Amino acid sequence: MKEAAVPARKTPAELRSARWFAPDDLRSFGHRSRMMQLGYSEADFMGRPIIGILNTWSELNSCHAHFRERAGDVKRGVLAAGGFPVELPSLSVDESFTKPTSMLYRNLLAIETEEQIRSHPLDGVVLMGGCDKTTPGLVMGALTAGVPMIYLPAGPMLRGNYAGQKLGSGSDAWKYWDERRAGNITDEEWQGLQGGIARSPGVCMTMGTASTMTAITDAMGLTLPGASSVPAVDSGHQRMAADCGRRIVDMVWEDLTPDRIVTPASVRNAAIVAMATGCSTNAVVHLIAMARRAGVDLTLDDLDALGRTTPLIANVRPSGKDYLMEDFFYAGGLRALMKQIGDRLDLSALTVTGRTMGENLEGAQVFNDDVIRPLSNPVYHEGSLAVLRGNLCPDGAVIKPAACDPKYHVHEGPALVFDSYPEMKAAVDDENLEVTPDTVMVLRNAGPLGGPGFPEWGMLPIPKALIRQGHRDMLRISDARMSGTSYGACVLHVAPESHVGGPLALLRTGDIVRLDLPARRLDMLVSEDEIAARRAAWVAPPPRYDRGWGWMFSRHVTQADKGCDFDFLERGFGSAAGEPEIF
Repeated sequence: MKEAAVPARKTPAELRSARWFAPDDLRSFGHRSRMMQLGYSEADFMGRPIIGILNTWSELNSCHAHFRERAGDVKRGVLAAGGFPVELPSLSVDESFTKPTSMLYRNLLAIETEEQIRSHPLDGVVLMGGCDKTTPGLVMGALTAGVPMIYLPAGPMLRGNYAGQKLGSGSDAWKYWDERRAGNITDEEWQGLQGGIARSPGVCMTMGTASTMTAITDAMGLTLPGASSVPAVDSGHQRMAADCGRRIVDMVWEDLTPDRIVTPASVRNAAIVAMATGCSTNAVVHLIAMARRAGVDLTLDDLDALGRTTPLIANVRPSGKDYLMEDFFYAGGLRALMKQIGDRLDLSALTVTGRTMGENLEGAQVFNDDVIRPLSNPVYHEGSLAVLRGNLCPDGAVIKPAACDPKYHVHEGPALVFDSYPEMKAAVDDENLEVTPDTVMVLRNAGPLGGPGFPEWGMLPIPKALIRQGHRDMLRISDARMSGTSYGACVLHVAPESHVGGPLALLRTGDIVRLDLPARRLDMLVSEDEIAARRAAWVAPPPRYDRGWGWMFSRHVTQADKGCDFDFLERGFGSAAGEPEIF
């Protein structure tokens, strides 16, 4: 049997960091002397791969509360493999406290990541993220920078618990808030739920945006196999972090750069896995942006086509009914799920291990086939997401069919339109609001420019008038996003958004709206002549920002269907800046 060819390995002189340290001249003297000022001897770093550890830890990011310790685990692995680790703090865009929305700052993290890598003597990087926007932000920047990289997912937190009930972060917060508004939960119970729903470091343990994006990155081949499933506080997470440190050193010697890993095949694998896991609707925006950074032209229609043919087999909330990410890990994790759908994947795709996806899945097993279902018994016969078109969303909108009441898959009703979140919030708390279960609630001015920043307002609260009648779902439409932990009959990401004159801006209260999910249609039943008259009378709103980051964001962000990246950062805008001059 012919042995596989051993990849050529770099020499120390070929390391990227050698440009800073190797020449015998005044500039390298300065660089080496500053390293000595930091307490390092030349033997510590000369001729060794210098590994940047981009750490998104902060004292306000509970999802990453363990990252201080995990950075130490990564360093342990780097040193064991003969590399030299350096930790660099990176923007920590958490979901809980960053306002008006963390999505406003995803591209800032991407810019920072790209420029941190380019401007420093780094031969490879370990990207430490997990909370929703940190995964795409870090990956987008590293893809453009182009040095060897490996992603270290934060991992899900432990299952929530209160009074013997298994709680899912986010999802159960929405559920019990409705019960609270209905008067069915006491102050004591509410406090107990508040303390029990999030009990450890780590990202949401539902299949929300955080676990969706780390699973996507895993399926794309950018993590160690199955790393996305390991709970944050499991000792295996510490070992995985050290393994990331060891592996990135070899990746540098092998010159295994991300352009060899993120290809049309790996992006398609990631999209299929997203559908099979019951992914967050936010996956659409981030996956498109990540793909476009790699030069892969992924579209909404591509995702819809995969959604029509990929069954949802992860029985994890909110699309699933019974289990959380900790259960998913015990059932075999992402490797087991990918093994179940292996005949739908391109198993020849290369990964950060230097091996193919197929090789990485060897030996994977399902240990609980109610958590990770067989294809013969899916949670839902199609994938997690569907893309709609129509005269309300000519450039597309998304919905999560498995997470809403099937009776709304085909629905027609009068619109109740709100122009702002405060207006909508005041109305839904009015117990005398004129609304029926057929009403279609609409929120506009909540898109990338209108929000501003594309906030997670899309799971509009059910009006109290309906809550008290026992209703817990209704058709809702917006140009906003919603949390991946959310659920319900929510149409999101309507494009173009209303703030730029999209058709949603022309809808009026009382207009009949029709959703036909099987036909992938969303329309307002208004004549073309009337729509044209309303368009002629429409007045553009004033800009949200006059200066600073918000001004820059508003000038350059693309619409939801294009991934909300900045136009000047996409691959097609121009070539990357290349290596910095060193004088």
